[in-house]
Amino acid sequence: MKETVVSGIRPTGKLHLGNYFGAVTNFVKMQYDYNCFFFIADLHSLTTHPTPQDLHSYVRHVLVEYLACGINPEETTIYIQSDVPEVAELYLYLNMNAYMGELERSTSFKDKVRSQPDNVNAGLLTYPTLMAADILIHKATKVPVGKDQEQHLEFTRTFGNRFNRLYQTEYFPESFAFNYAQNLVKVPGLDGNGKMSKSSGEGNCIYLSDSPEVIRKKVSRAVTDGGPTEENQSKPEAIQNLFDLMKIVSTPDTIAHFDELYNKMNIRYGDFKKQLAEDMIVFNTPIRERIEDLSKDSSFLRQVAKHGALKARESAQRTIREVREIIGFKSF
Repeated sequence: MKETVVSGIRPTGKLHLGNYFGAVTNFVKMQYDYNCFFFIADLHSLTTHPTPQDLHSYVRHVLVEYLACGINPEETTIYIQSDVPEVAELYLYLNMNAYMGELERSTSFKDKVRSQPDNVNAGLLTYPTLMAADILIHKATKVPVGKDQEQHLEFTRTFGNRFNRLYQTEYFPESFAFNYAQNLVKVPGLDGNGKMSKSSGEGNCIYLSDSPEVIRKKVSRAVTDGGPTEENQSKPEAIQNLFDLMKIVSTPDTIAHFDELYNKMNIRYGDFKKQLAEDMIVFNTPIRERIEDLSKDSSFLRQVAKHGALKARESAQRTIREVREIIGFKSF
């Protein structure tokens, strides 16, 4: 049998090139090699209190973009977290054996306490428990996560193992971080610092749904410098970031051409940015067109969501039925 993989994404906005190359392309490959559950984490998003209109819109947008990027609902299980109430039930059971002190030591919880002191809700405190429920409900052994999420996986192993010890069973397997690709692609932003991220502002990201006009405008405003001052000098971070973006979307000949111009102090950043923008547009256009087409097909989206919920609940109901029996809940 194939190993089970679980991964979720919070519906907090549109997907960008960083999401695509950092995660989604691997999801597309994984779906043929593993038993994959990819979900849209709308329950997790409630910690930030989105309006009902925004929540539904964001969930719909992520579903559309997952499908547009090549996630196949016939090959994998793609579902909306709130469509599987068994997750919330397992979350309750795990919370009964999760301790205040360990949850308060969560790095992400401490970060949230500092960044949003007026909204330190119970959902933030028990976020690791809900994440554990997402994983354990399907008894997954592999979870594609970044470094910032590895502590949550440690919590998942802690809660699963604690359940096993408490009820003297070997029911829940341990799950571990999983990098499907040999070399993970890190996509830099346009602001000259670090990776592409929504939290750094709209201008830092190239979204999969961006129009050609928007892409040209964003790239034209990307941070550069005054140009090289000597031949073959090392590139400062902002310039290296743009070359790294070009490596993702341009041909090797194009990259070599501008690299040579830079090394010979003949580069014109205006020409460089124009080429980068056009290559991004060529790459983005097929995905953007699929996003636009799928967004118009509400009937198909309903069908995908319903089909995914049925598949996910089949797995989740089996787990909950067995967990209830292990705990001692029995009908009279």
